[in-house]
This record gives sequence, structure tokens and C-alpha cells, in this order.
Amino acid sequence: MCGRFALTATPDQTAALLGLAELEEFPARYNIAPTQPVLMALAGPQREPGSNLPDRQAMLVRWGLIPTWVEDTKAFPLLINARSEGVLQKASFKTAMRHRRALVPASGFYEWQQSGGKKGQPYWIRPKRGGVIAFAGLIETYSEPGGSEMDTGAIITTEANAGIGHIHDRMPVVIEECDFARWLDCRTQEPRDVLDLLKPAEPDFFEAIPVSDLVNKVANTGPEIQERGVVGPQAEKPRRQKPGADENQMTLL
Repeated sequence: MCGRFALTATPDQTAALLGLAELEEFPARYNIAPTQPVLMALAGPQREPGSNLPDRQAMLVRWGLIPTWVEDTKAFPLLINARSEGVLQKASFKTAMRHRRALVPASGFYEWQQSGGKKGQPYWIRPKRGGVIAFAGLIETYSEPGGSEMDTGAIITTEANAGIGHIHDRMPVVIEECDFARWLDCRTQEPRDVLDLLKPAEPDFFEAIPVSDLVNKVANTGPEIQERGVVGPQAEKPRRQKPGADENQMTLL
């Protein structure tokens, strides 16, 4: 899955990658979490012939997709990810896959290597070449009972590649820049026509850096959470001892 990511590129760098005219100023975000606003780009209105304006537009959406047919949002699970394997069949995603495919700019993402029942060792996973990349995303506009509308979104995930499979079995889908136009084109490209883009990145695309558990807390939003570090083993809790028992003596009870 992808439950945390970062976008530390400048607005100009992000706009240049996504092919946007411009973006309002925004700070570097080192620990983007579910339910927070997320920047996405999607195809804009069709331009007049001869226009040299970008045909893409930026949106801020709530990270956690809500389908239009949901009646009680409190009882509905938080859909931060959409599995690529069932994105055409699952009712929650198939409409967005047909009409509102998007790009999610990112500098990398975080994943946790599980250790028993514990949260495990967190890793900052970033492209080896650096810079900003784009995850495959979906957008759905949800109409609330009061009449207001809320734009929501999810990141599409796929099976992890060999480079990070030892950390987690899922990873976000990375759309290459040469495929941006095809992925965003919901007018002429049917969902089945772009399924080939929903694949793992090449095994050497990312590098995984172990970091401390500062990233575990959403309140930690500074660059220090990306510094190399290792989470040490937790001290074992002392066992409760029966009154009068000698810890050096064997017992059958």
C-alpha cells in the first residue's frame, strides 16, 4: 500500500513535470497523510484549435476517495489506495477510472517493513535519479447531504518490484512522463486501453533508506524524518511474577 508520501519539489518544478501553466506557492511537505489535501493533476477542458495553453489542470483533493453512491461516510472505509488488479471491476473505482484519471506528484513515499505484530522499520523510498515523479491517481467528487461538494482521491498501487519487495508487497504505480497524456486522456482512451501502464516500476528505479520512527507521527512534518536512522528493538516488558516466587527457580505453575 501507500499510506504516506512526500512532495518536496518546488511549485515550478512540479508544474514543469505535470505540464501545468502554474501552481500557487506551497511549502515542502515531508509527511503527507490520509485525509490531508493532496495535489493532483487531470485533463482540463478541451482547448480551442491553435491554443498553446496547457490542457491540464491542478486540483487539491482529500486523500481518501469517496464514491458518489456512498450514503454514510462515517460507516464507509477510507479508500486511500486502489489496487490495480481490480480497478476496472470494483464499484468504488470504476467510474473514476473511466472519467477522472489523475497524476499525483511525489518526491517519494514511505513504507514499513513489518516485524511480527509491530509497526516495524520505516523506509523512505525515493527515485534513485532524484526529482519529482507522478503516481497514478483517481479523483471522485462527492456530494455531501448538505449540498456541498468535496473532491476526493486515491493512489493506485500494484505488486512491489524486486527492489522493494523485501519491505512490502505493494507499491504505488509510477506513470512515466512519456505516458502522461495517454493516462489522462479519458475522452479517447478507455480504461482497458491504459491498463498496461499499471505495472511496477523497474527494480532499480527506487532506493530505500531506513529512517527513524519520527515518520510514524503525522505531527512530525520536517525534513529530519527523512534522515537515515534505524528503529531499535523495543525492550521486552518484564513478566509478572507470582508473589513469593523466586525468578531463579523453575516452576510448573
